[in-house]
Amino acid sequence: MKNYNSPLSERYPSKEMKYLFSPEMKFRTWRKLWIALAEAEKELGLDITQEQIDELKAHADDINYDVAREREAIVRHDVMSHVYAYGVQCPKAKGIIHLGATSCYVGDNTDLIIMTEGLRLIRAKLINVISQLSQFADKYKALPTLGFTHFQPAQPTTVGKRATLWIQDLIMDLSDVEYLLSTLRLLGSKGTTGTQASFLELFDGDREKVKRLDQLIAEKMGYEGCYPVSGQTYSRKVDSRVLNVLSGIAQSAHKFSNDIRLLQHLKEVEEPFEKNQIGSSAMAYKRNPMRSERIAALANYVMSDAMNPALTAATQWFERTLDDSANKRLSMSEGFLAVDGILELYINVASGLVVYPKVIEARLMSELPFMATENILMDAVKAGGDRQELHERIRTHSMAAGKVVKEEGKDNDLLDRIAADPAFNMSRQQLESLMKPENFVGCAPAQTEEFLEQIVRPVLAKNKELLGITAEISV
Repeated sequence: MKNYNSPLSERYPSKEMKYLFSPEMKFRTWRKLWIALAEAEKELGLDITQEQIDELKAHADDINYDVAREREAIVRHDVMSHVYAYGVQCPKAKGIIHLGATSCYVGDNTDLIIMTEGLRLIRAKLINVISQLSQFADKYKALPTLGFTHFQPAQPTTVGKRATLWIQDLIMDLSDVEYLLSTLRLLGSKGTTGTQASFLELFDGDREKVKRLDQLIAEKMGYEGCYPVSGQTYSRKVDSRVLNVLSGIAQSAHKFSNDIRLLQHLKEVEEPFEKNQIGSSAMAYKRNPMRSERIAALANYVMSDAMNPALTAATQWFERTLDDSANKRLSMSEGFLAVDGILELYINVASGLVVYPKVIEARLMSELPFMATENILMDAVKAGGDRQELHERIRTHSMAAGKVVKEEGKDNDLLDRIAADPAFNMSRQQLESLMKPENFVGCAPAQTEEFLEQIVRPVLAKNKELLGITAEISV
């Protein structure tokens, strides 16, 4: 192939998201908007016939792209080229297509519609990731595992409790998406500088009809209303808000992917690995966390992409300037495509995580003697020992055992050292009785169950019609 193909479009997003940002979706939406405009203008008394409306509807989807391309080569204007092409198909209606409107009527309204549909698709996939992780958290809510702070061994938690941290971030993202969707409006029919002057002229100075025109267009396109004021375009602040929400999703997914990569290094949890998958071209034994790495890579792209609409929003001049065009075309579409790809991967990984309880237990038990020293100390004091003396002895034994582990590569012998110390007066059997992992996880199982019951399950029940999305990821 001699032409460049975007790897973002070719490799990562779903066909549904790619369609939303396709020329077909754009130009069909343009025609729907022209029909909505004509219908609204007719209802408000302009000299537009039902025959003209019917003609426009008859050709809403069979777009004559060849005519539009030929015309654009002459006039160098995409909107007017499609107005002309639509008019060729609809000779009776060609005089009323795009009546009173500027290019942003179709361009900006279409962008807002596509972003709305994109966010709805993102919302559905977020809910399905949450569903997959909630099943994982519930299954492993009581399985003790070594906790880490600073990636150093810390107080134990459970595998399920750790998963609630991933879910909670996604619940926040879902809330942001839902709020953003509730605030999105259309641009409507605002004219060249947002004053609606051309429409006021069409309706002979009738301001109420001009206001009603906006509302009718919004309703016909499935929206509650339009932004009350604008320049020629809707405020580019909207784009910045949208990509900030997408960036938030990327941040959450990146955190998850990092955790999985670290856990796979520890051989405690692994992402799915297909039967015939090759982990490395040179090292046949390897099982690289490639899907989690891909999530992280795409997430980095989205987080940096969020700067683009921020810069555009900050540098718009007065009622509009066209330096947003190329930036907006790239940053908005690619932000959605990348997050869609991230969530496709996230669903796939979350639905097939493999847990190795024996490895988890072995690592936990190798560290647990250090963490149990406080319990050992308290039991020895209750048996009559001196707290200060015992504390110093246990500190010395812990340092010696740590040296054996780190410098000699041997097993942790701390319990043997304490059992041999008469000051503690505790047998090895007594000490081992204190090593039950479930006694060190605190409220983790209960916290997990309460979180799932009180927070997650109501969200899933509310959105049960969206459940069931799966993702087959090509290696």
